[in-house]
Amino acid sequence: MSDYPQLETMEINNLPIYTIETEVPLNDQLTASRNVYIQTNLTANRLDDESENYREYIQTIDIGIQTTSIDIVLDDNVTNERQQATNQRGNTRENVAHPVDGTNENRNREVTRGGRQTGRSEANPNTDRNRSNQRNRHNTKKINKENLKSDGKDPSPILGYAEEPLLPLAQACAPLNDIFHNLTFYVDLALRETPEQPPDGLTINESAAIRLYTIEWDKPHRSLYSTLNYNLKNNDRPALLPFFKYLKLFLTALVKLPCVPPLTVWRGVTMNLSAEFPPGSAMTWWAFSSCTTEMTVLENNMYLGQEGDRTLFSVEAINGRTIKAHSHFVTEDEIALMSGTHMIVQSQLSPAPNLYIIHLKQVEPEMITLEPPFEGAHIYPKIPRPFYRKKRFIIPTCLLLTLLIAAVVIGVILGTKSKPTKYVCDNPFEPFDAVDTGNFPSSSVLGYFDNDTYIDVAIANSNDNTVSLLLGDKEQIFRSTRPAIGQSPSSMISVDLNNDKKIDLVVANTDDDTVSVLFGLGNGLFLDAVHYDVGQGPNYLTSADFNNDGQPDLAIANRDDMTVSILF
Repeated sequence: MSDYPQLETMEINNLPIYTIETEVPLNDQLTASRNVYIQTNLTANRLDDESENYREYIQTIDIGIQTTSIDIVLDDNVTNERQQATNQRGNTRENVAHPVDGTNENRNREVTRGGRQTGRSEANPNTDRNRSNQRNRHNTKKINKENLKSDGKDPSPILGYAEEPLLPLAQACAPLNDIFHNLTFYVDLALRETPEQPPDGLTINESAAIRLYTIEWDKPHRSLYSTLNYNLKNNDRPALLPFFKYLKLFLTALVKLPCVPPLTVWRGVTMNLSAEFPPGSAMTWWAFSSCTTEMTVLENNMYLGQEGDRTLFSVEAINGRTIKAHSHFVTEDEIALMSGTHMIVQSQLSPAPNLYIIHLKQVEPEMITLEPPFEGAHIYPKIPRPFYRKKRFIIPTCLLLTLLIAAVVIGVILGTKSKPTKYVCDNPFEPFDAVDTGNFPSSSVLGYFDNDTYIDVAIANSNDNTVSLLLGDKEQIFRSTRPAIGQSPSSMISVDLNNDKKIDLVVANTDDDTVSVLFGLGNGLFLDAVHYDVGQGPNYLTSADFNNDGQPDLAIANRDDMTVSILF
């Protein structure tokens, strides 16, 4: 009998744990990898792939690492009759040491040192190391393509981030330390790469926040932006809450950057998405989008390549930001489109087999899709108003004042101007001096034959076949000339026949059936009469432009043959 009789009747249910003595090197002992993490088939799938925005993504399963040489026993009653052994890092099922099979094969060859196995990974669904991101990493689910775009009617999944305080980068990323492996290293790297005086008026922490967004790092997480955009495209607000402090700093930096002028940027996806973007439809991209201004970059196999189904987005961007000066990759001309970019599908084109081009036009949405990170910030460029809109009240007021002043001045001038004395004829039949003309005057006309301001008179004399010209002057004395015309002039008119602004005379001669034309010289003298044959006994004539050629024409009434002669 032993010294402990109570143990003789106890059924031993504790099972031994077989372990493998392992060694995990420190960070400074690794030469080829910054992250100490064992990659297996379970973690080979990336959490997100920004070059394939619309693929179905498979989330990874949390991985535990069995380390140290420890035997742990646990009563079956405590574990609800499930035979297992646990430690703080991982579980070993069925109480045996499993060999490294194909599923858990160590693919990071650089992690082994001196031929010794440095670790062994096993899927551990019971380990909650990334509690704040548990929803993203513990459940394997497929993401439907419809979740990756929105019509813009849903609220932003990061609504409320602007209420967070503006913190230094290290503090802003503190809630993410449980989500991203070795995040502190990359935060320090971003800060070290940031100059003391960043361009565009950004602070060191603001510039480093953009730089951290662009850094690619080792497994298990490809980058911060891939996880962030993955959750944005899934509209997974609970998974985005730990990012709010970082987003406050990141978006503050982006908004401070000047908007590039409206231009066309390009983005490629290795899928056929033409059916998902019918022309005329509106949609909102919740993820941050990195675009390029050069299509040749997309031919690289890292982006579109030259084979397989490819969709090329041509985006007319209005609020893109150039982040080259703050990027980890200083040679890339990268244009960043912010979360909540709202666009209208303009058209589609398939210029080559398996290549689809979708033309998108960014518009400012009616509802707010992204909160400004601080008061006075502009998500979209502030369109300068034309000067006449800025001064739409000043200009009409000035015009009104000008009109009032002009009216007053004109009124004063007209009011002070002496009115001419109106002439009143008290005795219209005063004695007058007779003026001699020719024999038997039959017709007369008035006009300014010498182009002065005094009226002149022309009189046709029937018996002596002449025209008497009485030219007026300031003394009201008439000077007379008598050019010869046809026989028995009976009617006369004055008209400018040749449009030389000098009055001419036309006389109808009854006895010789002609019309005499006297072209004026503008000084009171006339050229010799030119005679034109008309009907019999012309006794009346008039002038007008009968054929609309811009030249005066003549119409003569012939008394004897009862006709009218027209001279063009």
